Amino acid sequence: MQLISQFQLFRKQDKMKLFLRYFLSAILLCLCFQAVGQNAKWRDVYKVKKKDTVYGIARKYNLTEEELARVNPEMKVQGYVLKEGDFVFIPFSSSSKAKPSASAKPAVTHVAQGKTVKVGIMLPLHRVDGDGLRMTEYYRGFLMACDSLRQQGISVDIHAWNVAVTDDITRVTADPAAAQCNVIFGPLYSTQVHGLAEFCRARDIKMVIPFSISGDDVSLYSQIYQVWQSPDRLTNNAIEYYLKTFPRAHVVFVDSNDKTSKKGSFTFGLRQRLEALGQHYGITNLTSSADAFAKQFSSTETNVVVINTGRSPELTALLGKLQTLRAANPGLRISLWGYTEWLMYLGIDKEKFHQFDTYIPSTFFYNPYDERTRRFEASYRTWFHTDMQQALPRFAITGYDQAQFFLRGFANYGKNFKGRADQNSYRAMQSPLSFKQISTAGMQNDYFQLVHFRTDGGIDALSYAR
Repeated sequence: MQLISQFQLFRKQDKMKLFLRYFLSAILLCLCFQAVGQNAKWRDVYKVKKKDTVYGIARKYNLTEEELARVNPEMKVQGYVLKEGDFVFIPFSSSSKAKPSASAKPAVTHVAQGKTVKVGIMLPLHRVDGDGLRMTEYYRGFLMACDSLRQQGISVDIHAWNVAVTDDITRVTADPAAAQCNVIFGPLYSTQVHGLAEFCRARDIKMVIPFSISGDDVSLYSQIYQVWQSPDRLTNNAIEYYLKTFPRAHVVFVDSNDKTSKKGSFTFGLRQRLEALGQHYGITNLTSSADAFAKQFSSTETNVVVINTGRSPELTALLGKLQTLRAANPGLRISLWGYTEWLMYLGIDKEKFHQFDTYIPSTFFYNPYDERTRRFEASYRTWFHTDMQQALPRFAITGYDQAQFFLRGFANYGKNFKGRADQNSYRAMQSPLSFKQISTAGMQNDYFQLVHFRTDGGIDALSYAR
């Protein structure tokens, strides 16, 4: 985890409870949290140079290797290697009586009673593999949201645990701090869900599963909020909202010849619905001649083109055929219906998406041209001295959006927070949320949107929160 230098923590205790407060001032960004069940005060973050060793870094700051490893849990992983460019948390020495300087004295924040949310994070927070790097970035965005919420009067007490894929979740939940949480975010791995769900149910702790998992625990445990939507749910939503968006359009299905594609569930389902409604459609192939391809299009109705793959090579071929068709028939009305994967191709195909009035169904949308996104990216760079990973979705923004959504909700509604659209006061940058109860059990995200690339160059995210 890469945090800005001068990133420090301050702890305040009373007889009844321990909570952590964090603050932002002109010269100092501070957050309060617990990591890996240990109380920690960060005084710096060190960027690893060539030939650095754990021993050498520890000596530089008058620490033991054990003190350094306690707040950098990835160092405890077998085979860990210190790499140039890594960032290492530097705590105060446990033997030191050093206190923050007067200039770093935190501002007093008056928090309304009942506004402190005790949060647990149980994710792989390490730099050993891709999962760890992604979850570390998610966690950073989460912390940035907490700082924003603090300024709005919502205090957050964070306990974070590094939970690797091989970890027994019962070992993690054995930490007494886990039982004090109001809500726990995690785990990442499906094998750990049941154990954590049982722990949370026994103690009436809310549990947010932030990413994709296998299994259907949300239908068994009432305290679960499952962000991920199954492919079947996404397909059904896409069909439903296609019909709402284009109730009378002429559909042209294009066979991509992609034998690996799983998009047939959408195209087949849509064809069934169109047939039930008595609506005709055209079918063609990427390898069809220009004349045969053109014959499937209507000269009087809007044509919505649907291909049965999300792959880039087939999309490129399709866009080429549509450009040829449009050149020969300038008055032809064409819209293009796509898939979430197409959002990865914006750098190449954005102009053509606008040209063909493209609609892409998705549960998230990273808009690099949005001013809020630009400001967040700049802030992330300031905090952590690095850019976010080039991934979709952006994990830091995902963490930020989820923290804003859930922590606002639990602060305002307590255990009555259900995650419904009418309980949400936050406009997401990338990953909007709206939850629906599964039978009498948990809550599952049911948010759906269409990202519309308008022909005038604008981009709309058409929201469908139920």
